[in-house]
Amino acid sequence: MEIMTPKRLRMTIKTIRAIIFISIILGLFLSTIIVSILLYAKAQGPPSLSVPQSTVVFAGDGSILGETHHGQKRFWVDLHDISPHVLNATIAIEDKSFYEHHGFDYKRIVGAAIADLKAMAKVQGASTITQQYARNLFLEHDKTWKRKIQEALYTIRLEMSYSKEDILEGYLNTIYYGHGAYGIEAASDYYFGKEAKDLTLSEASLLAAIPKGPSFYSPKIHLENAKSRQKLILNEMVQHGYLSKKAAAAAYEEPLSIKDSSSKENVKMAAAPYFYDAVLQDATKKLNVTEQEMETLGLRIHTTIDPKLQELAENRVKQTISDKSEIQASFVAADPKTGYIKALVGGRNYKESPFNRATQAERQPGSTMKPFLYYAAVKSGMSPSTPMRSEPTTFTFNDGESTYKPSNFNNYYANDSITLAQAIAMSDNVYAVKTHLFLGMQELIDTSKEFGITSKLAKVPSLALGTAPVKLYEMVNAYGILANGGKQIEPTFITKIEDSDGNTLYEHPKEAEQILDNEAAFVTTHLMTGMFDKKLNGYTTVTGQTIADSLTRKYAGKSGTTETDSWMIGYSPQLVAGVWTGYDKGKTIDVVAEKSYAKNIWASFMEEALEDEPAKSFKPPKGVVGIYINPETGKLATKDCPVRHYAYYVAGTEPTEYCTDHLDSDENDSDKGNLKDRKDKEQKWWQRILPWG
Repeated sequence: MEIMTPKRLRMTIKTIRAIIFISIILGLFLSTIIVSILLYAKAQGPPSLSVPQSTVVFAGDGSILGETHHGQKRFWVDLHDISPHVLNATIAIEDKSFYEHHGFDYKRIVGAAIADLKAMAKVQGASTITQQYARNLFLEHDKTWKRKIQEALYTIRLEMSYSKEDILEGYLNTIYYGHGAYGIEAASDYYFGKEAKDLTLSEASLLAAIPKGPSFYSPKIHLENAKSRQKLILNEMVQHGYLSKKAAAAAYEEPLSIKDSSSKENVKMAAAPYFYDAVLQDATKKLNVTEQEMETLGLRIHTTIDPKLQELAENRVKQTISDKSEIQASFVAADPKTGYIKALVGGRNYKESPFNRATQAERQPGSTMKPFLYYAAVKSGMSPSTPMRSEPTTFTFNDGESTYKPSNFNNYYANDSITLAQAIAMSDNVYAVKTHLFLGMQELIDTSKEFGITSKLAKVPSLALGTAPVKLYEMVNAYGILANGGKQIEPTFITKIEDSDGNTLYEHPKEAEQILDNEAAFVTTHLMTGMFDKKLNGYTTVTGQTIADSLTRKYAGKSGTTETDSWMIGYSPQLVAGVWTGYDKGKTIDVVAEKSYAKNIWASFMEEALEDEPAKSFKPPKGVVGIYINPETGKLATKDCPVRHYAYYVAGTEPTEYCTDHLDSDENDSDKGNLKDRKDKEQKWWQRILPWG
């Protein structure tokens, strides 16, 4: 054992004294801070329990579309009027140490910090019920240190001024349960049509799952997500002695009767409810706040919707689809210059199903994917005259390891060459797959992303025929990009958000960047007018033949059909709109009338929406030339051609050879020998009379 010298002993004693002195100073300093905070909190007195302000949503014309309503004052229920299962489930999942801590759970804070550090991301929350209640009551939700400090002080004041029962009661009466239901009483009525005191263990544990993410865990929208979190809550209740494993298992398996009844708040449903929901969700992302915070900030949200077009869209869906049909539908209309959503229908009945099929559902778009493919093709040098054979074809890919054999509608084929102009107008699938493989399958994926499609797209031949599910509102926006000549837009619901004092929190940028090749975009648009042009009929009719006679102006569009989905998307220079019809559970569309709903809704909407607007044509940009061709051969048309179709080309890709398939058989050899002179004369004559731009 080492013997400590007197000198080292004195140094050690001095070090110990210094550590003790510093510790006392730090302790006194921290104690002073803590006491000061407590004295400040005490001096401030009990915090106000005022309820949050309503957020108002305005339509594009300034009228009120809807506003958030809160049931805290009108449906505040005492703690003893809330089912004990609710209390236990809420504490088990939200704040296990609620009755032990004084507003902050320090062990949980440390644990969450460690988890976040390990994941290098925010993966765990550490807020107690008191902190969440403080946040619900606090009227400023900016993500700043100042706000966090103020919230912490609010939490201390709550703990100092109110009992745990008061805090829990206030929390359960102000927390957001989705679909406009604030507080456990409103939620109990909205989801189960009963009072909060009558909730069963199964119902209570399901409701306790919702505040974590009111949209994601809504049993009306995502029942699987809600049931998954309910199972977690029941397990937590078992671990903390609230119930047995047997009772938890029985509660999880208990059938739930989720009602469609209106909340006791008797709130008038917002006009355009699907659009309204989309606006609130979009606002949370733009302001980086929770759904509950966003709805209680007293915001003024200015949106893009046109009430007249919205009413028209809703009427067209309702009047076109038979009441006896169970088929669903969604609809989106937008301004192609800005991306502003002017009308949106997410389903046939919001009360029966608030699931938004326009913004949330991903469905196979069928041939409505082809314009992206043909834009890429035109950009790469193909033209409306490019010929390919339409015949039954088996394609090999993956170095010959895989095969794919597409088929045309009703197995009709030209068994001959057809032009690109005909291929898109008649929606020839073999031509599309050939083009897809010719360009390279990655090209369509990259091009679709340029158009704003965010869904995952598989690198397979069938992608050209729209086998990868996408969202309707993104497809409509993509067509809008073609309509405006290739300028970048995004689906826009909100133009501006203001706080309750009129300060601007967000404003949508108005500048649009050119992202597509302008010439290729225009040529693609003109190719898409072909679906309504009977001159392009060939081995089958153009896909828009059934509605062509009802259209009074020039439109570009594309329809798409799968066994379970029917699409129609199209545009004029002023407006782009898209329709999807189908069954939610993937049931095939077998009724003949149901197969035409999408086209009929689109055509009637566009005609009435633009009825008072001047008819505008798509203006060709510089670098594009227009000529008459024989649509079957793709060559320059002569006076002998029975059909002449006016087509546009990127300069340099237009045909230079005249069609000779229909020359008069009585023409003498000298006339045939002078064909070149004749072509030159005809070309000069056409240049004088044709509508060049």
